Amino acid sequence: MWAAVVCAAIAAWLVSRRDQDRRRARTLLAGSEASENPNYPDKPHTRHLRRLRATVQARVGHEWWCLVAGAVIALLGQSVLPLIAGAMGVPLAGRALRAAEARRERSRRSAAVIALCGTLAGEVRAGRQPAEALRTALDGAVDVGVASPDARSAVLAAARFGGDVPGALKAAAREPGSEGLLGLAACWLVAVDRGAGLAAGLERLEAALRSERDQQSDLRAQLAGARSTAVMLAGLPALGLLMGTALGAEPLRVLLHTPPGLACLAAGAVLEGVGVWWALRIVRGAERQ
Repeated sequence: MWAAVVCAAIAAWLVSRRDQDRRRARTLLAGSEASENPNYPDKPHTRHLRRLRATVQARVGHEWWCLVAGAVIALLGQSVLPLIAGAMGVPLAGRALRAAEARRERSRRSAAVIALCGTLAGEVRAGRQPAEALRTALDGAVDVGVASPDARSAVLAAARFGGDVPGALKAAAREPGSEGLLGLAACWLVAVDRGAGLAAGLERLEAALRSERDQQSDLRAQLAGARSTAVMLAGLPALGLLMGTALGAEPLRVLLHTPPGLACLAAGAVLEGVGVWWALRIVRGAERQ
């Protein structure tokens, strides 16, 4: 019964999300339809539900699904152990999600630095002075994800008021994903202090950073198979439990309510965690190298 309730809640959430996507597409494609129809796109109760859902999504992360899954298994197995395991898995899942978000942010910043070098080279070749070209590139064509807002503001202030632009770029390069700004600082020093061509140096820097990013993308693609294999092997115990339940063996009762089952559950959980950690450690070591 509880599993049915959870499935119904998930289905309702998916349906409401689909309706929201449909309203967004209709708003984009219909032009002024929203202003012509007072009942479009939402009714008051729909707006309240959407606001409530946005609040819940902002305050509750995806890692709390571990607790929900633990509660469902606890109800099915009539034991508190899955609930405790789900609660213990919440911080671990949150840490993994934050690490994944940090990797995505690092990738976005790396792409933004490459775009900055290309845009800045184009502005310099168009006849702008380096400081003006840097301000234009940061304010306009380039994503603000080159660095954090404070570091970006420091670079803009240095470029606008004649400050230490290379120093500001080096400070911004300390953030993960913005390491390419060190090359930009070096090009700036050579070009401004010694009169060398800034545009040519920026184009070579852009090509080098793009080549490095392509190599990293190829490496991640090659390691995707190993990562997927590790995830698949980690999910095999759950598949075994489902098969045992389908065959009528009652694996949850054996694992959660008998001493041999508890011993097997503890040993299996330890071996499962060590195996996943070791496999991911091998993959991350290959990525770092």
